[in-house]
Amino acid sequence: MQPDHVIRALAALAQEHRLAAFRLLVQAGAQGIPAGVLADRIGVPASSMSFHLAQLAHAGLVTQRRASRSIIYSADYGAMNALMGYLTENCCGGEDCSVARSGSDSCKEPIIP
Repeated sequence: MQPDHVIRALAALAQEHRLAAFRLLVQAGAQGIPAGVLADRIGVPASSMSFHLAQLAHAGLVTQRRASRSIIYSADYGAMNALMGYLTENCCGGEDCSVARSGSDSCKEPIIP
């Protein structure tokens, strides 16, 4: 993943309503959620939700499809995984981080060269 894509994705997520929308979309799975339902769940006007979803789409974090009169948004899991991979590619000094998840101390202190 290119650094400019990472910056765009992190900037899109660095806003309360966009982060909430993205988290709901991740939970919803591939079927996604209509924009109006997202607006209701987050408690923002539909026009504001459209703006936030456009920012997430521009960052490549969500996809959209039309279903009748609704626009259904879904999380782009490939983009999300690429972002997480970029952020963690040097985790634990290059060692397997699964050890850290099992309770080892290997990732508690950052390794600074």
